[in-house]
Amino acid sequence: MLVAAGVDAIWTGGYPRTRAAQQATRTIPIVTMADDLLLSGLVTSLSHPGGNTTGISLLATELDGKRQELLTDLVPNARHIAALVDPRVTAPEQLQALRDAAQSRGIALSIARASDPEAIVPAINTAQASGAQALNVLASPLLNAKRQLILDLTAVLKLPTIYQWPQTAEEGGLAGYGPRLPELNRQRARQIVKIFRGANPADIPVEQPDKFELVINLQTAKALGLTVPPAILDLANKVIE
Repeated sequence: MLVAAGVDAIWTGGYPRTRAAQQATRTIPIVTMADDLLLSGLVTSLSHPGGNTTGISLLATELDGKRQELLTDLVPNARHIAALVDPRVTAPEQLQALRDAAQSRGIALSIARASDPEAIVPAINTAQASGAQALNVLASPLLNAKRQLILDLTAVLKLPTIYQWPQTAEEGGLAGYGPRLPELNRQRARQIVKIFRGANPADIPVEQPDKFELVINLQTAKALGLTVPPAILDLANKVIE
C-alpha cells in the first residue's frame, strides 16, 4: 500500500516489518530501528548499509546480556532465570550468548518464547512453573507493545523482571536498562531529513545508541519483597522511591 502510494520514505521498526518493506520495494528509502541490523541481514554494513535501508541498530545482543547481568545482581539468590523472547527477532546466536553467560555464573537459563500476543501469558507462566526466579524481557517490538500485560502478570506472580526500556521501570517494572526511545526516534528523524535532502540511504551510516540509562523502581522491589543491593542503586541513573 505504501509503495503504491508513492511515498518518499518508509519509517518502520523491527525485523519482520523491515524485511516486509524490503521485499515490497528496492528503491524507496527505508529508515528502521531493529535489534541488530547487521546480524539479521537487513544491511550489509553499518558504515555503508547498501541497498535502500538505514536506521538504528539497538545493540540488542550486548544490551540483552547486560540486562541479564543486572538481573542476576538484582536477585543474587536466583539460580534459575528465564528470558522472554520473540523468536522472530532474536537470533539463536543471541540466545546462546545468554546461555553461556548464565552458565559462567552457575545459573540455569530457560527460554520462554512468544511470537504473538496470545503466547505471552502462557510463556511466562510456564517459565515460572519450571522454576524461574526472575525474568529478562528481551528486545522486541511485540514485547514492548504488550509491556502492560507483562507488568501486570509479573506483579501477580511476584516475578522480578528487567525490561528493554528505562521508562518501563517508571511504569511499574522492577528495572529497565537501555537507551531512551524518544532519543532514538530523534536520531532516525535526522536520517530522514538527510534522505529528504537528497542523500542515498545506502550511504547513510547505521547509527547505534550512545547513551544508556538504568532505572530501578524501589516501590516494585518492595512489593516483590526484594532488597536491591546498594551497588545496583549506585549504578542507577534514576531510582523511584
